[in-house]
Amino acid sequence: MKAAARSCGLHERNRLLLQTVPLRKPAAAQIASTSSSLPPGHGHGKAFNSSLAVGSIASSNPAEFATINQLETSQTFLESTSPIKQHEKLVQSGVLRRDDHQVRIIGKLQRFWEQLLKYNPPPIPEVGTSNSLMSRLFSRAPPAPESPPASAPKGLYLYGDVGTGKTMLMDLFYQTLPPSITRKRRVHFHAFMIDAHKRIHATKIAMGHSGGDPIAPVARDLAREAYVLCFDEFQVTDIADAMILRRLLEGLMNHGVVCVMTSNRHPDDLYKNGIQRSSFIPAIELLKTRFEVTDLDSGTDYRRIPRVLSHVYYHPLTPENNAEIDKIFNSLTCPTPTAALQDPVVTNRPITTWGRTLHVPLSTSKIARFSFEEICGRPLSAADYLEVTKQFGTLFITDVPKMGMDKKDMARRFITFIDACYESKTKIFISSEVPIYQIFSDESASSGKGISDHMRSVMDDLGLSPEAVGSSSMFTGDEEVFAFARACSRLVQMGSKEWAESASQ
Repeated sequence: MKAAARSCGLHERNRLLLQTVPLRKPAAAQIASTSSSLPPGHGHGKAFNSSLAVGSIASSNPAEFATINQLETSQTFLESTSPIKQHEKLVQSGVLRRDDHQVRIIGKLQRFWEQLLKYNPPPIPEVGTSNSLMSRLFSRAPPAPESPPASAPKGLYLYGDVGTGKTMLMDLFYQTLPPSITRKRRVHFHAFMIDAHKRIHATKIAMGHSGGDPIAPVARDLAREAYVLCFDEFQVTDIADAMILRRLLEGLMNHGVVCVMTSNRHPDDLYKNGIQRSSFIPAIELLKTRFEVTDLDSGTDYRRIPRVLSHVYYHPLTPENNAEIDKIFNSLTCPTPTAALQDPVVTNRPITTWGRTLHVPLSTSKIARFSFEEICGRPLSAADYLEVTKQFGTLFITDVPKMGMDKKDMARRFITFIDACYESKTKIFISSEVPIYQIFSDESASSGKGISDHMRSVMDDLGLSPEAVGSSSMFTGDEEVFAFARACSRLVQMGSKEWAESASQ
């Protein structure tokens, strides 16, 4: 399923980003080469980690290792790669265009990167010797720290409109972190909060009727797993997130965690007009106090650079287009008789999320097919969609209708589904009643009539033309309008040849 052509800009960018990263050793070699005396977060011979949780190594002499680590870093890694050097390689290769404003942002990432090389996070004592949640909760734990360590560098909060290169900058920073920093995690903020809520829920159950604060032990466990956290697309739209966020962030930072965040909004604009927003104000103040808040907007929209479109969207719903979708699905799932035997298409494959079982109508181990009704006609959540995109790198969605007010719930779910596909770099094929960018459009909106000033402004920020994607009276609040416009923008990007060649890898 990987495209043969590998000359596209995104491939070249990723190659350069990872150019200096050492090859991953076999698991046994990693274990053999890692001394048990290294503190959590450091270890020789360990390659860069994925964006999910990272294991830690037992600590015995942090001070001695910190000295050794800093010496090795200054003598070897600093010479080989850094955010500013990698960015320059991307510019020289033509993958990126030189942007003076972006160069200034890279300078801030570079300074933060250099501070991390010298930063020795405080040890986080294990609570008990058992791995069970019950044992960790009720073992006597030392008091939680009440403030961040004095040596912890301030975090970075990078905000700007879609197309300003936020994710690229964060990935560049994360992928150039030295191998000695193993306790690191790069994650989409929405997925992080789903994980946090699961942990808090499990902690509440374990605490039982005696009660207690479930956030403190969750923050401690998260800090033990990673002391460098990179959050992509930090946003707050849910009251459940808003109510726990300040205490969770405060707990993480007090344990020595440092963060880089990207967001579409300045901290002052987070959770605007949200329910009980006054309770969220302390979280905003925390972000403004403990982070260097930086505006990424420079006037250059990298998503407006023309892309060659790939044929992954099919409309209208004709027998010819249905047959084309069937042909592509069959060619990908059964490329050879041997492959069809080794990984056959099965019906109603069960996957589990949040203790519930979701049945996938047609799938191999890597490719799945749903009708629109099957993926959006049921009350599925963002967690369900993230689980689907985690399991399958390529998804087929058929029979997507044009959506009006009578399908508003389905429209919201489809937007959430598209967000999950985008975040997971999923390859998609879709058949729809109308052009995919116009499935939410009102009849009158295609001519530009009836579009509010706010919606027009948001669409302009995202590089969208009302004539191309229309507008929708379904979406009225600030967050809904932005989510609608962003989904359209992402559908455009996910239909590009660049996306088709790089997704699901």
